Amino acid sequence: MKFGGNAVADVERIRHVARDIVKKAKEKGNDDDKHATTSTDSNHIVVVVSAIKGVTDDLIKICDSIIGGQSSRVYSIMHNIEERHRSIASNLCSKGSYTNELTSIVDILIKEMNDLLKGMMLLNEVTPRSRDYLLSFGERLIAPMLCYALKDVGVEAEHLTGKDAGIITDSNYGDARPLMDTTRLRVRHKILSMLEHGTVPVVTGFIGSDQHGNITTLGRGGSDYTATIIASCIDADEVMLWTDVDGLMTADPKIVKDAQVLREVSYAEAMEMALFGAKYLHPRALEPILDKGIPIRIRNVFNLECQGTTIMKSPTAYPSKIVKAVTAIRNVSLIDVRGSSMVGSPGTAGRIFNVLGENRINIIMISQGPSEASISMVVRKSDLDKAVNALELNLLGRLIKSIDVTDDVAIIAVVGAGMRGTKGVAARVFKAVADRGINVIMIAQGSSELNLAFVVEDRYAEDAVKALHDEFELDRINQ
Repeated sequence: MKFGGNAVADVERIRHVARDIVKKAKEKGNDDDKHATTSTDSNHIVVVVSAIKGVTDDLIKICDSIIGGQSSRVYSIMHNIEERHRSIASNLCSKGSYTNELTSIVDILIKEMNDLLKGMMLLNEVTPRSRDYLLSFGERLIAPMLCYALKDVGVEAEHLTGKDAGIITDSNYGDARPLMDTTRLRVRHKILSMLEHGTVPVVTGFIGSDQHGNITTLGRGGSDYTATIIASCIDADEVMLWTDVDGLMTADPKIVKDAQVLREVSYAEAMEMALFGAKYLHPRALEPILDKGIPIRIRNVFNLECQGTTIMKSPTAYPSKIVKAVTAIRNVSLIDVRGSSMVGSPGTAGRIFNVLGENRINIIMISQGPSEASISMVVRKSDLDKAVNALELNLLGRLIKSIDVTDDVAIIAVVGAGMRGTKGVAARVFKAVADRGINVIMIAQGSSELNLAFVVEDRYAEDAVKALHDEFELDRINQ
């Protein structure tokens, strides 16, 4: 069970998670045996927890403030983080002994964080390694709190960092990848022995350590990834991602009021939805459990009656549905590079992508026509200036003759396994959009046919999503 930052944002929410979700799930055990009492009859639960909502963002602001030399802002943000966690720690448990133990753990972590900050501010420097070390404190502070909340309601628990749990990664700070063979051995040894003794491990999401023992992070939203890594290592029956929404939806409910919760989707569909802007699933979270076929359920911590969305290998729901979801990626920009020298020149795309890759710019979407005279790429708006500068400095006037930029665009994607081999899907998509007077700037579709993506001006993004949601009658998908 992984719990997002909103699920543990205050004392009452942490108690709710401990008492109403983890404890009840652990005690449920074998539904056929209502008299089950021993640990062998109960469910084995592993808990993964994200930092309290807003804390990771605050730690990132601290990094930015250190670089900018804004020491007063650093101290102000740090003070708020300290007060927030100390307040929760002193009010969370009903037993005084637990409160004393928890506040002592929190004090030690806060001192360690302050010592790190002093060093970073003295050097006026934030390295990738020190940034990961600082960002880890959000999860490292909340894990003991949830652990003691469980103890307070009679559940034996122990808090672990990702490093303690055995998650070993490469040294790519900020976006580390697990070394799965080593991780599998260490996680199985640590976690399974705890479960055998009836203990609930409470593991920090988002963080691991490299082979030298340095703390690494798995990228934003990486707690999902932590959960599926552990699930794969211990052959879990199921992964539950507890968040503040009812599940994956046919569209963003902020855009489409009658968007519906999808009961089931396939791994492939979920991966496409994650890559195309579904906010409640880390794009890499599915990788560790694909081969083992472990299902994932996305559930709402505030709506226990809703069973959420189950992500599985072979879903049986919606057999006749062509499209299951319409998603939009906002705050992106389009770059067109053109040049007659590109035509028939092997390695052209490789050179362009290499320049962008060396500058750590991720390309979200690519399209190239058979004339080979131009390549269109979509990047995050925040990367636009860096991308254009890199291309100008390295390739303009040589391989490419011009760079054109369209600043405010959005990617619209329709996703669904039913699109595979179905004739006329693209015609329906573009007709629905054209009927709303929306011009399509760029199109891309992979050979898997699981998604069809196109680019429009950002001001038309919401109209495009609504048009496609109506066209494929997704408001009636559960009827």
